[in-house]
Amino acid sequence: MPIYEYRCEKCGKEVEVIAKIGDPPPKCHGPMERLVSKGSFILKGKGWYKTDYQDKPAKSSPPT
Repeated sequence: MPIYEYRCEKCGKEVEVIAKIGDPPPKCHGPMERLVSKGSFILKGKGWYKTDYQDKPAKSSPPT
């Protein structure tokens, strides 16, 4: 399930909630506003390169 961030419009408190998309927002002193946050994953390692997915030429077998 994704993590959603909310901010209370009355007191300004921010919370993170693990919930389904249809779940109601958490309760606080006032209405809760869903925030848009940056992505929560990091790519590590060499990365993705064009050469990682190229078809490699088939090895030719010696004539028999």
